[in-house]
Amino acid sequence: MEKKKISKDTTNIAKTVRNQIEAGGERVWRLSDFEPMPFTAVAQALSRLSRMGLIQRLGKGLYYRSKLTIFGQSRPNISHLRSLPIQRKAVFPAGSSAANLLGFSTQNAAKIEVATNGPSLPRLIVGKETIIHTRRPDSWQELSYKDAAILDFLRQRGMTSELSAEETVSKLLEHFYESDQFVSLFKVAISEPPRVRAMLGAIGEQLEFPENLLDTLRKSLNPLSRFDFGKLVTLKYAKKWQAKELKTS
Repeated sequence: MEKKKISKDTTNIAKTVRNQIEAGGERVWRLSDFEPMPFTAVAQALSRLSRMGLIQRLGKGLYYRSKLTIFGQSRPNISHLRSLPIQRKAVFPAGSSAANLLGFSTQNAAKIEVATNGPSLPRLIVGKETIIHTRRPDSWQELSYKDAAILDFLRQRGMTSELSAEETVSKLLEHFYESDQFVSLFKVAISEPPRVRAMLGAIGEQLEFPENLLDTLRKSLNPLSRFDFGKLVTLKYAKKWQAKELKTS
């Protein structure tokens, strides 16, 4: 009698897990998503669904429900990856993906581009085609999703933008006007390359931030250095913040 009850309970749990996954669409699933159902029964149900091909196993206790796209079966996108416990490594939008997130690009790139504070990311999770930028400073760990995207955009000198240089600067400043973006990025600026600190200084001066903040950035730069600002060279105070002269043909 007890065996029949256990079998019936297990069947009901397996059915509940499957229904939940099918209703959830494309997403990543973890064992904790099915609490308070029994851990062992959920693990068995997920393993069975993985063997059936309904979900894909990414790692221990980690599964992904994909969808069919014109490029084949989908992979976890950046927002999915951001929430994954990948060996305590953080995942951030980068390159064309960051530009798309911030509205500098309207086209979805065929390849996802991410950054991490670790030396690598498991290809099983992020996909073989994903472009990975590694060894971001540990200070990035505290950044919000948008903070990281803007900081990466500065690292790319705005060159991932589809807009003109003037339009790129205008849209970038809009992001800074909307929130405490400058203060958030100022806190991690010291761990960034000098050109990024110089760009932040030029942005901060254009936004009329306090001189003591700007002076901290200014003192961190070699006064003899000149930096390639890329499309951000049209910032009002770019030259004052040691931007290289824009070459004209």
